[in-house]
Amino acid sequence: MAHWAVETKALSIRAACTSFSISTTCYRYIRKLDVENAKIADSLVQLTEEHKNWGFGLCFLHLRNVKKKHWNHKRVYRIYCDLELNLRIKPKKRLERETPEPLAVPAAKNETWSMDFMHDQLADGRSIRLFNVIDDFNREGLGIEVDFSLPAERVIRSLNQIIEWRGKPKRIRSDDGPEYISHILKNWAEQQSIELAYIQPGNPQQNAYIERYNRTVRYEWLACDDFESLAEVQETATQWLWSYNNERPHMGLGGITPKQKLALHA
Repeated sequence: MAHWAVETKALSIRAACTSFSISTTCYRYIRKLDVENAKIADSLVQLTEEHKNWGFGLCFLHLRNVKKKHWNHKRVYRIYCDLELNLRIKPKKRLERETPEPLAVPAAKNETWSMDFMHDQLADGRSIRLFNVIDDFNREGLGIEVDFSLPAERVIRSLNQIIEWRGKPKRIRSDDGPEYISHILKNWAEQQSIELAYIQPGNPQQNAYIERYNRTVRYEWLACDDFESLAEVQETATQWLWSYNNERPHMGLGGITPKQKLALHA
């Protein structure tokens, strides 16, 4: 209004400001675009393009804990909303169930590992299996083995490969699948002095760490592309596993990555 009065009514700036009870400083103020806001916007756009399933929480924690950018979360969220990067969240109907007892969190690495299978198919319809192993202490993905068939012998081979660089666990938790209850795996575990801890049938919540991990695997990359071959799936799995352990903040760890959790307790 003051600008309008000066431009159309030939009033002086002082008279216009006095008439509308504003200061001359307010009249002359020109909003400047903060250069840092542009950097935040570029970082958010790049993150959401690389990780299409990451929401604001993961993006902000990645910038704060991995990239060490100490930007205020309200400021980052405002820019995130201005860019319309919000993920659409589809509400789910949840059945009321008794709250299960929380899983005990190991106090050190290699106390308890969890392992489980996943199923999917290639673009030509052939079924494939994924064998996943994580360390419950820092939720670190230790390995993803991909093949058409993964019998007990392949499970043992994968576990031996992980033990070579990670060390031997005290306990491995799994369901009662045929590969896990076979005499071959039991004999191997006895020779290695490793306890096999089986969950109760029909209670996957007793193996919640690996079940949540499987959901992340499927949601972030497995269900996002049509793979033509096993080699393509294995290569994608290996690349994603490194990113998961080193770059992806984990909500269950307080917003840090599995490798950061491991480094804190080294």
